[in-house]
Amino acid sequence: MGSRYDSIVVGAGHNGLVCAALLAKAGKNVLVLEANEQVGGAAVTREFADGYSVSACAHLLYQLQPEVRKELRLKPDLASENMTTIALAEDGQHVRLSADRVEGVSEDDAASYRDFRKRLTRFSDLLRRYLNKPPPRLGTRNLKDIVTLGQLGFDIRRLGKEEMQEFLRLIGMNIYDELDERFESPLLKGAISLDAVLGTHLGPRSPNTMMTYLYRLAGNHGRTATPKGGMGKLSEQLAQAARSAGATIRTDMPVKRIIVENGRVAGVETEDGQRFDSYTVISNADPKRTVMQLVGARHVETGFARRIHHLRARGNAAKVHLALDGLPAITGLGKKDFAERIVIAPDEHYVERAFNPAKYGESSPNPVLEITFPSFRDTSLAPTGKHVLSAVVQYAPYELRGGWNDDAKSEFMRAVIRTIAKYAPDIESRITASELLTPADIEREFHITGGHWHHAELTLDQFLFVRPVSSAAQYRMPLDGLYLCGAGAHPGGGVSGAAGRNAARTILRREKAA
Repeated sequence: MGSRYDSIVVGAGHNGLVCAALLAKAGKNVLVLEANEQVGGAAVTREFADGYSVSACAHLLYQLQPEVRKELRLKPDLASENMTTIALAEDGQHVRLSADRVEGVSEDDAASYRDFRKRLTRFSDLLRRYLNKPPPRLGTRNLKDIVTLGQLGFDIRRLGKEEMQEFLRLIGMNIYDELDERFESPLLKGAISLDAVLGTHLGPRSPNTMMTYLYRLAGNHGRTATPKGGMGKLSEQLAQAARSAGATIRTDMPVKRIIVENGRVAGVETEDGQRFDSYTVISNADPKRTVMQLVGARHVETGFARRIHHLRARGNAAKVHLALDGLPAITGLGKKDFAERIVIAPDEHYVERAFNPAKYGESSPNPVLEITFPSFRDTSLAPTGKHVLSAVVQYAPYELRGGWNDDAKSEFMRAVIRTIAKYAPDIESRITASELLTPADIEREFHITGGHWHHAELTLDQFLFVRPVSSAAQYRMPLDGLYLCGAGAHPGGGVSGAAGRNAARTILRREKAA
């Protein structure tokens, strides 16, 4: 028999750590159990080649919520911030985007971009307010839910008639049509398209991609940064905040099952047979893993298990890490530009064509890429004079036809290198080591079903009131004492901490009311 705790958090991903820290600050005796040897979940820094380290999965910081920073007194040490996005052109006439301006396009496009960003950041500010609170339930008589629903309606109306109509028009649209109507520059449209679809099983023509773009902007208006030492350093800060508040964190302790007794949770059992008791268990694992594996479908209502089973969570983004003996030569880029965020998405049609094979279980022969050189500003990540290239690459479907065997991985890596070489012809000669993480690898290393970094696709039918499903949209699962706090809960993925904070506040309010 193990010890008894007020709360047990399954998984020390960043949301689990935020939740644990806030519960511990409220005086709760909290235990966090992490399957891997280091905390952070997908937000970790590790070595992938001798002397070369990288943020293994999540690699840019753009959604960490101010409320989380303030309440946990976080002060991330940033190697770079407010990164410019450089959309590469083969002829070196690149387009450069920042939060409020764009360079390398016509005056008309520049003016349209300012108007576009101004409107969408206003909409994203509206969205952000509701990312940092539990979503109201639909069809409820609960006064708090009714007030929140009313407040949402009031906030939308407060935009003004014209802007309210525009918000309601845009929220379910595909981004392709909006960009095609507003802009002329192919590179500008390609870069924005990429931002709208990163990490999703969507293309620019897919419905909901305006919403996914707004979701990205809701984190610091899309401004990107990289922590010094990689994303793992931020996770270590969160772990230290939890420990300082009194939480206990144990790594290399995979949870085998969440114990259910007499119709409610009673604790957890680890793979090595240890039992830890608690009447409150908070899972930082994805909803499918939580319900179908850790709890077991037999402990929940059949219809609920079916809805969880049918959650769409098909990862489509791979990570590529390259150890380089020096910076590659890219026409039109100065040395300082390697500190910025670089994307390969020549136009919106290219991004859509890259998505097409994934619909049929095939990887993209001409992928889109988000590239950083984290070692340029942070020399701790590579030997002196050497560099690391880190890239998110789409599209690489989790359910690849024929499976992700060695041949399939080699073929996709060749496609990635071939794509980069169009802009950096010497890239292949610079590579001394490489790593490819497909969604299947991400699932195995970070225990995320489907290798999807949002834990469930971010679409209107899996968002806000109905995330992950309607009967579990407020962190509390339909099994007494069980909660979700990860990306599969509201509001979704990205290193924001919002889901962990919201879950902790929900638990504390419920216990106070009991």
